Amino acid sequence: MKLFEYQAKEAFAAAGIPVPASRLVTDPAQARAAAAEIGLPCVIKAQVLTGGRGKAGLIKLAKSPDEVTDIAARLLGDKSRVITRLLVEQAVDFVREVYLSITVDPPSGKVVIMACAEGGVDIEQLAATAPEKISRTLVDIDQGLQAFQIKNVVFALGLAGGETGKQAAAVVRNLYGVFRKLDAELTEINPLFVTTDGQVVAGDGKLSIDDNSLSRQPGYELSREYFDSDTEFEAAKDGIPYLQFDGDISLMCAGAGLTTTVFDLINYEGGSVANYLEFGGPNYRRAKEAMELCLKNDCKVLLIVTFGTIARADVMAEGVVAAMQALKPRVPIVTCIRGTNEEEATATLRAAGLTPLFDTEEAVRKAVALAAGGKS
Repeated sequence: MKLFEYQAKEAFAAAGIPVPASRLVTDPAQARAAAAEIGLPCVIKAQVLTGGRGKAGLIKLAKSPDEVTDIAARLLGDKSRVITRLLVEQAVDFVREVYLSITVDPPSGKVVIMACAEGGVDIEQLAATAPEKISRTLVDIDQGLQAFQIKNVVFALGLAGGETGKQAAAVVRNLYGVFRKLDAELTEINPLFVTTDGQVVAGDGKLSIDDNSLSRQPGYELSREYFDSDTEFEAAKDGIPYLQFDGDISLMCAGAGLTTTVFDLINYEGGSVANYLEFGGPNYRRAKEAMELCLKNDCKVLLIVTFGTIARADVMAEGVVAAMQALKPRVPIVTCIRGTNEEEATATLRAAGLTPLFDTEEAVRKAVALAAGGKS
C-alpha cells in the first residue's frame, strides 16, 4: 500500500525526522490561507501516488498569494489526473540534496539502505548511468541496524562530521525505525535537504506498507483514493491481486511467472493486455469474483491460462463454467487450464461449449486473433 507524501511526512515527523512545516488543503482558498500561515515562498505539491511529480509539473513554487491561488486551482482542475488534495509546504533554503532509502533486498533476505551524495529529480538517471555512486548497506533484520552501519551510510551521503553528521545519523536511525515499525516495503527521502545553516530536512517522502500487514497498522486503511480505478479498489477489498492496463485482452492467470510469460507472448503476437488478475493461490476457487472483475474492463477477449498443482485444474474449470452461467459474458473466452485433474477439467470445459487448449502459445494466438476481429 503506497501512502501519499503527507502521510509519509506525518510518519517521519512522529519518528523525529525533521520535515518542513506544511498544511493539507482541498481547495484554492484553503491553499491561500495555508500559505499565509506558513509564509512565502512556499511549495504547492499535488498529492498523487506517482513518481516524477517535479518533472510532471505537479510541484510548483509560489512567491505570492495570487500565485498560490492560481497554482492550486490549476492543479486541482487538472483533467488528466485525479487530484483532490494539495500539500502547501514551507520552501526550504538548501545548499545540497542527497538521497536516502530503505527497502528489502530479496536475494539476501536482508534490509538494504541505499544512500547517495547526489539526490533530487535525476536520481533514476544516476542509478542507470553511474550506479557505483549509490551506496548499499545490508542490515540483518535479526541483528538490527548497527552503529557502524549508520556511520557508513552518513559517510556515503557525504555528511560525516559535525552537527550535520549527527543529524544525518539520527535521520538514518529513525528512518529505519519507521521501516520496521510500519512493516514497510519502502521508505525513501528524496531529496534529503541540507540547509544553509547545516540542518537536515526531509524534502519529500515515500512510504509503502506491506499489504499483508495492514491488520497490524490500524492507522492505514484501503480506500478508493489509493487506486486508479473502481475495479482495482474492488479487487483489493476482495483480496484479489489485480492490475489495470489499457489493452483489450483480460487475463485470469495462475502464478506470476506464467503471467509474465503470457504478457510477453501477447506482446509478441501484437496484442495488448487489459488487466492482470491472479487466479491462482488462494483465489483459484473464486472464479466468479475474478471473472466479474475482468468483465468490467472494456475487453474483447477473456484469456484464462493456468497451471496448477495445489490449485487444481478441475476446480478452476468448474468455477469458470459456473461463472459463465451466472455472468453470461458477451466476449469470447479462451481457456488453457492445465495441472492436477486436467482430464476432468477438459471434460467440464467441453461440456460447457468451450474448446480447451493445452498449449499456452496457441491460446495466446487465438486470443489475439479474436481481439483483432479475426477468426479463432
